[in-house]
Amino acid sequence: MSDSKTKGITVSRRQFLLSSAAIGGSFMLPGLMNSAWAAGSDAPEKKEIRVGFIPLTDCASVVMAAVKGFDKKYGIKIIPSKESSWATVRDKLISGELDAAHILYGQLYGLQMGLAGPQTNMAVLMSINQNGQGITLADQLRAVNVTDLAALKKYVAASPAGTYTFAQTFPTGTHAMWLYYWLAAGGINPLSDVRIVVVPPPQMVMNMKIGNMVGYCVGEPWNQRAISEKIGFTAATSQDIWPDHPEKVLGTRADWVNTNPNSARALTAAVLDASRWIDTSDANRRETASVVAGRAYINTKEEIIVGRMLGQYENGLGKTWQDPHAMRFYHDGEVNYPYLSDGMWFLTQHKRWGLLTKDPDYLAVAKQINRIDIYKQAAAMVGNVPLPGSDMRSSVLMDGRRWDGSDPAGYANSFSVKK
Repeated sequence: MSDSKTKGITVSRRQFLLSSAAIGGSFMLPGLMNSAWAAGSDAPEKKEIRVGFIPLTDCASVVMAAVKGFDKKYGIKIIPSKESSWATVRDKLISGELDAAHILYGQLYGLQMGLAGPQTNMAVLMSINQNGQGITLADQLRAVNVTDLAALKKYVAASPAGTYTFAQTFPTGTHAMWLYYWLAAGGINPLSDVRIVVVPPPQMVMNMKIGNMVGYCVGEPWNQRAISEKIGFTAATSQDIWPDHPEKVLGTRADWVNTNPNSARALTAAVLDASRWIDTSDANRRETASVVAGRAYINTKEEIIVGRMLGQYENGLGKTWQDPHAMRFYHDGEVNYPYLSDGMWFLTQHKRWGLLTKDPDYLAVAKQINRIDIYKQAAAMVGNVPLPGSDMRSSVLMDGRRWDGSDPAGYANSFSVKK
């Protein structure tokens, strides 16, 4: 993990691991929390919790929380609900048909701001994973020697604007923002130089196969699946764009948390516990891959999932590597903390691409959405979960820009390629 920096203060990995004891002092110690739980004083208001998910590898912690019984440990029953698209997840969350969901970070922030759906006050309970998404280009581009961003820029520039179609999964979501950032870093304006369409993750491979687009950004296993079916190759991973970036979150409506605070805490604890279990060993990751590959979840071959879950990558062009920033679910708690700066980053990109017409109060919005209080309580219930020393973290993205949340408006308006 790269050092986390805020206003000149550096939080090292060692400090991150040690700080949990000090920060944990502001609420119940793990042993006391577990005793209180056993006594029933924090009993969940709602014991059966319906959690939506999309067939993606990073739904794993929600699924395994139910399959391995982590939910029962905290007095609840998680009912995973397989959904067909992010729009369906949105609609069912808003209507109350789903209690919570494995959801795109940027999608949830978009709902809060009234973008791509009715304005709804939302809550991030925890971050589910980092990394592990990808940008796939069609084999027809390889046939004309377009295998990287520089070559793609020349290829796109040689044709009328809008000639080539690229797909993402939801207008305000993470995949849209990774795709836009990557294209823009190469000098391609995603809103004017190419055509952008929305395609649900499980339909990406089929749509590329029949020629509906030359590129897409999506989560696994749908990038590896394109390679296996010999229709595309990985041009970039999302961790190439932003190492250890935030991705999916455990999200719900703010009013659901307010009505069911104990259930929200128990749900967060169960998914957090499952996240830690997944990251404990390669054996656990292999078992997870076997489970989520099943028909009830992703419905694909286990071998399509397990390689990249273990960080073993191939790009379909002959290159193989062990990725140091592969999909993470826990990583000593660094993955799961709902950093305010992570949520703020998506707002900066919404502003960059014209989804927001003016700068919001970035920090205030993030403080409203990211329920750090619930997360800390859940972490105490799980026990021995390290907490960082700051609600902000710092990262350097592929174009050399540093993001630390200190000047979000300045950052949002600093890009030369934008709407």
